[in-house]
Amino acid sequence: MDHHPRPDADPVDPDPAGGPVAGERFALGRRGLLRGAALLGSAAAAGGLGGLAAAAPAHAGPAGFPNYRYVRDAFAGPLRYNPTGEMIFPCVRGVYDKIGNARGRYYLYYAPHDAPGGICLAYADRLEGPYTEYPNNPIIDRFLQGKATVSHVSSPHVVWNAPTREFYLYFHGENFTTRVARSSDGINFRDITPILSTRLVPNTTETSYARVFEHSVAGRNNRYVMLFMGAHTIRPGTRKIFWGWSPNGWDQWQFAPNPLVSPAGDGLTDIAAPHLLKRNNTTYVVYHGNDGRMRLTEVGNNFDREVHLGVFHSPIASDNGRVASPAFGTDGGVSYMVYEAGPRLGARICIARAV
Repeated sequence: MDHHPRPDADPVDPDPAGGPVAGERFALGRRGLLRGAALLGSAAAAGGLGGLAAAAPAHAGPAGFPNYRYVRDAFAGPLRYNPTGEMIFPCVRGVYDKIGNARGRYYLYYAPHDAPGGICLAYADRLEGPYTEYPNNPIIDRFLQGKATVSHVSSPHVVWNAPTREFYLYFHGENFTTRVARSSDGINFRDITPILSTRLVPNTTETSYARVFEHSVAGRNNRYVMLFMGAHTIRPGTRKIFWGWSPNGWDQWQFAPNPLVSPAGDGLTDIAAPHLLKRNNTTYVVYHGNDGRMRLTEVGNNFDREVHLGVFHSPIASDNGRVASPAFGTDGGVSYMVYEAGPRLGARICIARAV
């Protein structure tokens, strides 16, 4: 990977020079759990982009990742499709070098959480936005193109699969089933297929909020890994980060039976919305917890470590007590974090710039 952010880097791969990301809300006492703690001061904890060998900024966060400062809300005005008054789980992709006649250089995917949900799209010519809502949202609704009907669909995550020259979209509906669909234009998705459910991961009652990244793990014969939240019946803690792997990102998925990251190491009970980051020749997972803050844990390149490194990013006053579901990208050499801010039933999509 480059040691410095590339101009107009595609925010697709999970290394610090570009890559998007993570999260929805969990539901336990979902209202209390993700409502977050009281307001937590300034946005001085870290977010994560930068070169693998880059020097740490003057006020770096864990592992030398940069801090992020709020720039704007992703949308300048009200949305046409907004059935529940809350939007979560942003995922941003650079499409300018992948498809012709794109509506913008960057596509932003997001969704409501509560029923009926709906996978939504917006676009902009700058990663920083503001973004324009696609007029025909949702691009996938809860009727799953006539194959099945669920109460809601949410938590979109999109990757570009170079071998097939297609976009793969991962999303959940219900909370115990994750599905994948494919598209050649990033808008019209087809072939919706279940790939993950609680029956494939022992001792879980939810398996959702999945993010997929290109990353090889020794001995797995894989090209892709999936990070997701599992509601675990084995204590301590309930919602934990699990993982799986696939040779092609579409099928042949296998899933580890035990958590990759547990909340007890952060003094929490629940964590969710993981995103993979690379730096310092190793691999990290960033995620949010039930106290409203993001945390960082080193898992190593082979997912054989669990070193909790502390707070990655904290809410400022306008975040209303909670920051979650970060996604990362680089545009014109500038690193950004796109995230959801605010309590459940009131979250919105925000954009922060590395400082």
